[in-house]
Amino acid sequence: MVIYSLKKSYRLKDLKETNFKDLWGDHGIFTTMWIFGKPPKILFFKKHLSNLIKSLKDYGIIKKGLKKDILKILNINLSKEKNYNHLLRVALNKNIISISLRKRLKPKLNFNLKLVNLRRENPQYKNLKYKKILSYLYKMNSSKSDIGLVYKNKLFETGTSNLLFFSENRIFTPSKNFYEGITYKFFKLKKKIVKKEIFISELNDYEEILLIGSGKGVTSVKNIKQVGWRRKKLRYYKIFSKYFRTAVNKCGVYKFDI
Repeated sequence: MVIYSLKKSYRLKDLKETNFKDLWGDHGIFTTMWIFGKPPKILFFKKHLSNLIKSLKDYGIIKKGLKKDILKILNINLSKEKNYNHLLRVALNKNIISISLRKRLKPKLNFNLKLVNLRRENPQYKNLKYKKILSYLYKMNSSKSDIGLVYKNKLFETGTSNLLFFSENRIFTPSKNFYEGITYKFFKLKKKIVKKEIFISELNDYEEILLIGSGKGVTSVKNIKQVGWRRKKLRYYKIFSKYFRTAVNKCGVYKFDI
């Protein structure tokens, strides 16, 4: 069960606080960021915020000064004195801005995927149509497992993260119908990633499978029991973890200004 250390909602029109709404299932967009340290740092913050604003415009959620409003809400609720290791979620529909904080759990090396026949609505966006996915995730220990979203016998992403597949020194990701997260885009600049259809029947062709994202960081899948897949190497896990640690070490302190 997810335990939140912060849950707040504000009316978009005037930024007055209102009863908390998680907004799941609504027409809207969210982003999840890793906030850590004291004073706090937010990994890839500017890219997360820019992508959030762009996606909101695509969804018809437009307000003058929206970026400034989001920053104001964050500044009210974040502290320079708190030592963070949390996932910060910012979600918006046409009426509400909601933010929440929950503890970030470090994924373990015995991590597994459970395949489910499910595809996100409008998957190229980080939209709020997540209720079915959450019905699975709430029953799991997020440090040990996630769900792999399968549609027409192809694997696209997990309930929380992007997926990378490794075979014979080549790196693959699904060809379409998934959300390209900020962490995924970071790694695209580091390594050549080939897009191709990832068929369930061909999973055993891959030596390693990694989850990458704000919550999972870089996580190596140990097994997918439903298809008998088992990890054969940790080579790329070590390489990508090093890239990720470098980004974390270079991350600047969050600036409490507008």
